Amino acid sequence: MNDTEISEFLLLGFAEDPELQPLIFGLFLSMYLVTVLGNPLIILATVSDSHLHTPMNFFLSNLSFVDICFTSTTVPKMLVNIQTQSKAITYAGCITQIHFFVLLIDLDILLLTVMAYDRYVAICHPLHYLVIMKPHLRGLLILVSWVVSVLHALLQSLMVLRLSFCMDLQIPHFFCELNQVVQLACSDTFLNEVVIYVAAILLGGGPLTGILYSYSKIVSSIRAISSSQGRYKAFSTCASHLSVVSLFYCTSLGVYLSSAVTQNSCSTSTASVMYTVVTPMLNPFIYSLRNQDLKSTLRRLFERERLNVN
Repeated sequence: MNDTEISEFLLLGFAEDPELQPLIFGLFLSMYLVTVLGNPLIILATVSDSHLHTPMNFFLSNLSFVDICFTSTTVPKMLVNIQTQSKAITYAGCITQIHFFVLLIDLDILLLTVMAYDRYVAICHPLHYLVIMKPHLRGLLILVSWVVSVLHALLQSLMVLRLSFCMDLQIPHFFCELNQVVQLACSDTFLNEVVIYVAAILLGGGPLTGILYSYSKIVSSIRAISSSQGRYKAFSTCASHLSVVSLFYCTSLGVYLSSAVTQNSCSTSTASVMYTVVTPMLNPFIYSLRNQDLKSTLRRLFERERLNVN
C-alpha cells in the first residue's frame, strides 16, 4: 500500500480502558477551555489599555494567540475521538496536523527567543530600550518568526508526503507526532530523519543558545546593580518569561530524551501533554500574576463586565 492509497491512521491515545476515557475527556476539555479563555484575556487586556502597549506585551499577545492555535491543533480532534469512541484520523488530516503542529511549536520557540532578546535590551540597555525595540523592529521579528516557521512546517509536511506506508498505521500518541509518523513508513526514511535532526539543532538548539546568552548577560547586569531593591526589580521584569521558558524547554526536552532512552510510548505521550497542553494553559497565569499593570487591567475588565451584567 503506497501513500496515495492510505485513507487513515489510528491514534491510540492514552488508555485502552473505557472507564478512564470520560476522566481523560473531562481533564483535557477543562485544560482546553482554560487555554482558549485565558489567553484571549491577555490579548484583550493588552489591546484595551494604552499603558500595556509595550514591546514585551506585544510579543506576549502574539505568544497567547499562538498558544490558542497550538492547543487547538491537537486537543479538539482527541476530544472528538474520545466522544465518538473512534481512533481514526484521515491521511490528509494527519498531514495537516503535522504541518500546523510544527509551524506553531516553531513559533512558540522563536517568540520565546524574541522575548528573551527584549528582556536583554530592557535590562542591559535600559536607556536605549524604546529606541531599539521600535515598532518596525518588533514587526520585523514577528514576520521573520512566521516566515521561518511556515517554511520549516512546509518542508516537513512535504517530506512526509513522499513516504510510503504499510498496513501498520497505528500511531502510539494522541496526535500525529512527526517522529511517530515517520517511524511507521515502509520506505527509506533516512532523508526525513536527517531533516528532522538538522531542524531540531537549528530551530531548537539555536534559539535555546540565544536565550541562554541573553540571560547570561542579564545576570551579569543584575549583579552589577548596587542596591538589592534594584536587583530584585530588574529580576522581576524577566521572572515570568524565565518561568515559561524553563517549563517549555524542560518538558519538551524531557519528552524527546526519554523517548530516545525508552520505548514506552505511553509515558512519552503523557509527558508530551506538558508542553502541548499544560504550558499554553499556564502561560496567562504566569504572566498575569507577575505583571501588576496587567492584573489591574484584567480586574477593571472583570468589574466592567460585572456592572454590565447587573
